[in-house]
Amino acid sequence: MKSSNSWLEKGLVLAVGTLCIVSAASTRAQVQTQTTTTKGEVAKQVTVDRAEVVLVEGNDLVLKMEDGSIRHIPNVPERDKIDVDGKQLGIHDLKPGMKLQHTLTITTTPQVVTTVQTVSGTIFHVTPPNSLILILEDGTTQTFKIPKDQKFNVNGQMLGAFALRKGMKLTATKIVESPETVVTSHKKVTGTLPPPPPAPPADVPILVAMETPTPAPTTSAEAPSAAAPAKLPKTGSDLPLVGLLGLLCISASLGVKFLRTIVGR
Repeated sequence: MKSSNSWLEKGLVLAVGTLCIVSAASTRAQVQTQTTTTKGEVAKQVTVDRAEVVLVEGNDLVLKMEDGSIRHIPNVPERDKIDVDGKQLGIHDLKPGMKLQHTLTITTTPQVVTTVQTVSGTIFHVTPPNSLILILEDGTTQTFKIPKDQKFNVNGQMLGAFALRKGMKLTATKIVESPETVVTSHKKVTGTLPPPPPAPPADVPILVAMETPTPAPTTSAEAPSAAAPAKLPKTGSDLPLVGLLGLLCISASLGVKFLRTIVGR
């Protein structure tokens, strides 16, 4: 329990009235504290950034943003992971062409924290209008300062500091309402692998088999490149040979006749 000066200087509501009293003593006051929180309407702001991995070098990452700009992110921590198709990948697992999406969700929650502190006791001594001393439930005494012009609700009666008397039982209550705004942020980075290359059309073969040329047989005696045929082809004829023989016979008879003429002279 902190020093009673901190909360008593801000005031206490005594009984059901509006009394604020300030403690001038130590922390022995048996103060009961109850805190409740009332939340207001929650507001969320979601920001999504999309980018493509251009280069990964060491722990440096270069991205191409959705608007075409280039962003360099140096020294990406090893602990940062990216959810890519259900797998947790680190900076060294990223490849050019991967698509990344960074989602930042900021949640703003307005709330009011109400703190109620109470202390009960019996008036031991009153010095109006400045202070009073209470006998607490554990038998110890505690001195409290009384705010200016404060009224007390004692047994249904609104009494000033000068109307307080020794032996009256009082319950002092301090109610503090503190408005707060709680801001939380959550980021999530996901990615997708680059798409595979498009498949060829259905009517185009994926592979074309090519025949391996058969090497020419290596033999010691090769056949002549232009061997004469054993006999004439079917399209050949003996008529030219017969004509040639006839011409030779005519020439021979003419030669014999010419010789006889010369001899007969």
